[in-house]
Amino acid sequence: MEIVHLLRAVVVDLGRHSARFARRNGMHPTDVRALIALMDASRAGAETTAGQLGAALGLNSAGTTALVDRLERAGHVRRVRGERDRRKVTIEVDERAIALGREHFGPLIDRAVGLLQGYDERELAAIRGFLTGVREAAAQEDD
Repeated sequence: MEIVHLLRAVVVDLGRHSARFARRNGMHPTDVRALIALMDASRAGAETTAGQLGAALGLNSAGTTALVDRLERAGHVRRVRGERDRRKVTIEVDERAIALGREHFGPLIDRAVGLLQGYDERELAAIRGFLTGVREAAAQEDD
């Protein structure tokens, strides 16, 4: 149980770190979660529509529209019409938002990467397996 409790403490601390970023930048915590979801999708090579973003965040259509409008007004995202199908609109994170996030979260990410460099491949596989399992368990709770 010690590791489970430590993981819970890490989640709480990361939540506070994220909340500080939101507060300092006049954002709602859901705004930060949206930007992370959009950047993760982009890193995976996937486009994200407003509907997909709302589903990922557990928001209804009106809440998603308000969220995207707010992020767009702040210059954090832009709506992009599809080249082949002009009816399809995807949401992209602006480079300025990425730079803002890197400025705040970069030092923490660098420290985490530095810590991971102290583990061998077998240990990294165990860490990866544990974290993947916890994510899967949390996702089952949503069903």
